[in-house]
Amino acid sequence: MTTFGIIGAGHIGQTLAQGLVDRGYDVVISNSRGPETLADLVADLGPRARAATATDAAEAADIAIVTVPLKAYQEVPVEPLAGKIVLDTNNYYWERDGRIADLDEKRTTTTGMLQEHLPTSRIAKAFNHIMSEDILTTGSPAGTPDRRALATAGDDADAVAVVEKLYDEFGFDTVNIGSIAESWRVERDQPAYVVAQTKPELEANLARATR
Repeated sequence: MTTFGIIGAGHIGQTLAQGLVDRGYDVVISNSRGPETLADLVADLGPRARAATATDAAEAADIAIVTVPLKAYQEVPVEPLAGKIVLDTNNYYWERDGRIADLDEKRTTTTGMLQEHLPTSRIAKAFNHIMSEDILTTGSPAGTPDRRALATAGDDADAVAVVEKLYDEFGFDTVNIGSIAESWRVERDQPAYVVAQTKPELEANLARATR
């Protein structure tokens, strides 16, 4: 069975951990304060989950999920994630992260920054533009009319395929934006950000995005 290493145990990290365990995956989850602070969480998640350091979670991962505040992205371990698929949920909140000139001046994207930090990892954007409380509550079976859709972007086809599979398992259609360079279309303050939308609506919102 696939093991997901989750680096970051905030709202998104905890919610994805629950959803993955519920779908039969193994989860190794970490935070910045140490695995002992996650004892209650992993007890609630059950035997498929355990807490670890970020390095241990990265080493254990068949697939990793990075879901830390953007200001902490450079603390994500590099070597244990070499060659691995990494899903990036990060968003830029300057009020929390401090001003980042390359983002303010539109020279890069949040996912592009993580890709630069993890140069040999295969990265795709995932679950960044949905509220954590909606992840386990607004999905529906494939073929459901007006099924909610989420977007992904990545330069590696296998990484994008992992996101598409996960989205479907969680109950969402997928719109593939394209390369990491285009992932700004689903970042904060764009029309597709944290809105419930069908696939055609998401495609339209991505097309309406301005930089």
